[in-house]
Amino acid sequence: MANLTTAEPILEIDRLSISFFTRLREIPAVMDFSATIMPGEALGLVGESGCGKSTVALGVMQDLGANGRIVGGSIKFKGEEMNTMSPARLREIRGSKIAMIYQEPMASLNPAMKIGKQLMEVPLIHDKVSEKEAYARALEVVTDVKLPDPKRILNSYPHQLSGGQQQRIVIAMALMSKPSLLILDEPTTALDVTVEAAVVQLVKDLGHKYGTSMLFISHNLGLVLETCDRICVMYSGEAVERGSIGDVFDDMQHPYTQALFRSIPLPGADKNDRPLVAIPGNFPLPHERPKGCNFGPRCDYFQPGRCDQEMIPMVRVAGDDRHQTRCLRNREIDWNAPVTAAATKVKHAPGQVVLKMENLKKYYEVAANALFGGDRKVVKANETLSFEAREGETLAIVGESGCGKSTFAKLLMGLETATDGQILLDNISIGDVPIEKRSTKNVADIQMVFQNPFDTLNPSMSVGRQIIRALEIFGIGTNDTERRARMLELLDLVKLPRAFADRMPRQLSGGQKQRVGIARAFAGDARIVVADEPVSALDVSVQAAVTDLLMDIQREHNTTLLFISHDLSIVRYLADRVMVMYLGHVVELGTTDQVFSPPYHPYTEALLSAVPIADTRVTKKHIVLEGEIPSAMNPPPGCPFQTRCGWKSQVPGGLCDTQVPPVRLLAPGHQIKCHLDDATLAAMEPVIQIAAE
Repeated sequence: MANLTTAEPILEIDRLSISFFTRLREIPAVMDFSATIMPGEALGLVGESGCGKSTVALGVMQDLGANGRIVGGSIKFKGEEMNTMSPARLREIRGSKIAMIYQEPMASLNPAMKIGKQLMEVPLIHDKVSEKEAYARALEVVTDVKLPDPKRILNSYPHQLSGGQQQRIVIAMALMSKPSLLILDEPTTALDVTVEAAVVQLVKDLGHKYGTSMLFISHNLGLVLETCDRICVMYSGEAVERGSIGDVFDDMQHPYTQALFRSIPLPGADKNDRPLVAIPGNFPLPHERPKGCNFGPRCDYFQPGRCDQEMIPMVRVAGDDRHQTRCLRNREIDWNAPVTAAATKVKHAPGQVVLKMENLKKYYEVAANALFGGDRKVVKANETLSFEAREGETLAIVGESGCGKSTFAKLLMGLETATDGQILLDNISIGDVPIEKRSTKNVADIQMVFQNPFDTLNPSMSVGRQIIRALEIFGIGTNDTERRARMLELLDLVKLPRAFADRMPRQLSGGQKQRVGIARAFAGDARIVVADEPVSALDVSVQAAVTDLLMDIQREHNTTLLFISHDLSIVRYLADRVMVMYLGHVVELGTTDQVFSPPYHPYTEALLSAVPIADTRVTKKHIVLEGEIPSAMNPPPGCPFQTRCGWKSQVPGGLCDTQVPPVRLLAPGHQIKCHLDDATLAAMEPVIQIAAE
């Protein structure tokens, strides 16, 4: 890294204020925001949705749209004021000296143009090089971002690449002109945790190779810990704390930073003994911010008459000139005081088996060529799936996209029927019964909470009406009055005000919409709830509240919860047992303690290593999976994981290439599908280690 004491900052933002203007009013989006990025430095910008992170990035790019305007402060790039730059000078800098990587890769790629041509445009336009030179550069960066067969990739269209490959192309495009500053806006949100780990490692490596400084925008504190040197925490348009990663993570000095950390599941958190602490209240709307401290109404340390007076300035934290906080009381608060213990929750012991799957298979027959038909091919979405779930138990199903998690959920719901094997609900087979032929009780017994709360509610129907509609379908209540009374009870159950019954979905936040989805799922007293990534679209502070709500309802109703997720931090926190899936196979199944401790299946080991953990005490074994997950239409012979497995060389005789491993019992309740011998498995070391305090 460059000598930060003598070097000139790459980016210097000083007291920046940005507003958006509507016909009714001026809406301040960012106020009094300052940040400095030195050469070779990576700054992480974190906070909840709507706090102004992306607005800061768009301000730096001078791309705020027709109604956005910088109303105060300055942005200097290498000492040059950007707010007064001519359009021609901005065009010169954007894309060549400052590049931006967006959240959704397909939004940055032209679907009708081959990848090579899109990459070549950058040096052709900015550096005026020849086509031959541009192609050579494109080939170099595609090789740098570790994509297989770079020449084939350059000749492909975006739709022919996976999400992870598309994001690597967007990174390659941003690096084509070797920019001094790279802005990354949630670049890994839509990616699997293993792909995310590879992309993050790639960004770090390329940052060092090209000496690029980075502004990394994320809501994932673990990701920021692993990628950045410094961090800036934002809340409601303001920076509330900034400093080095070590300072902020180990010596936080703002109540909001502390509240964020208390709402994420770190190693050692326990859903019964040490529940997550959700941040009370709601994020203020930009035109309804309180006087004084924006975080005041939600703060444990709020002092009336002091914290609600004037605008609060950033102040230095004693002992460190680059650690600052926007808190009047930072020197009075005991930041190391233990969290006020929430009431310890009583967890019922799992009851009898309510759901059983025996050798379940789901195959789809598809045309080998989507346009011209031709030979039919079989997609093996689920392969001999066997497990059982007990009353009141949380079973987590984890694995990458395409492993068969959602297919399994569709079979359970009756949206698809099984090719072979059985699904038994209370010992009655339902696997070959489609949803339209299931009894009302069966449909009510198995319900689903979906990933995206924005897509699951009818935008033209009030919240109360949508819940009443579910009650009608489940045959609950004999008239509208009874159903309305039950609907209000369900709103109480998910901790929403009864007044929300008359609201439309557009008037609700993401977390509130997800609560309505949960209320609807429990309308028929569901016995089994399939939660498909129910918190991945929500902010971390809202995740804690929704997760604990699900847990509370489960304890009260003794519901069996099947929790589909790729976030192993949340899985470790709430699951009793974990089932790891890869390419349609169950590769490991056991209690949470068994699955998170060695011996592991090699795939489980890689998954654990990929999870970013927001704790400086944690050291992790570093495993990056090479290659993409194979296609279920053309799976590899032998072990499904053998094409990406780092342990394959330990197995003699080419067994991994030729034979699907048998299911082995490592301990009571702990099964694994792997050819590694007992001695090799026993010698495995923990992936995650926590240093003693």
